[in-house]
Amino acid sequence: MMLALGMFVFMLQTLPYQSLQRSAEYRWPTNDRIGLRAAPQFLGQGDEKITLTGTLLPEITGGRLSLDALRLMADQGRAWSLIGGNGAIYGMFVVESLSDEHSEFFANGAARKIEFTLSLKRVDESLTAMFGDIKTQADGLLDQAGGIASNTQKYAGGLLS
Repeated sequence: MMLALGMFVFMLQTLPYQSLQRSAEYRWPTNDRIGLRAAPQFLGQGDEKITLTGTLLPEITGGRLSLDALRLMADQGRAWSLIGGNGAIYGMFVVESLSDEHSEFFANGAARKIEFTLSLKRVDESLTAMFGDIKTQADGLLDQAGGIASNTQKYAGGLLS
C-alpha cells in the first residue's frame, strides 16, 4: 500500500502514482502604517494541498475503473481520511480535481497509457479535531464497558437463581 484515501488504496493494481507534491500555505496579511513598513500578522494556517501524478499502463497497473472509483468518491462531496503506507496521517481531504489523459490506443480504442493528476485539499482543522479528544473517547468506552459488565452480571445472576 502506498497511500489510502478513505477506503481507496493506492497501489500497483489500482493507481500507483509516481509523484506526490504537498504544499501548505500560511496566512500573513499586513497592516499599513504611516511612515513605517507594513506590519505582518500571523493569522494561522492556510490551505494544504496534495497532488498525485502518475502514469497507468492498464496491462500492468490499474486503469479506467480505478479512476472511475475516485470520481464516484469525489461526486459524493465528502471528506476522506488520507493515510500513508508508512502510517503517516495527513488529515481529512476532499477531491478537488481529477484529470486524466489517454494515449497509445489498442485497436478497440482502449488506452495503453493513461496519465492522471489528482488534487486533494485538506478540510479538517487539525489532527486533534479529526480524532477528537482521546481522553473523552476513552472515558466513553470505559463507561460502555462498565455498563455491559453490570448488565451481564445481572442477567447471569438471574439465570443462576
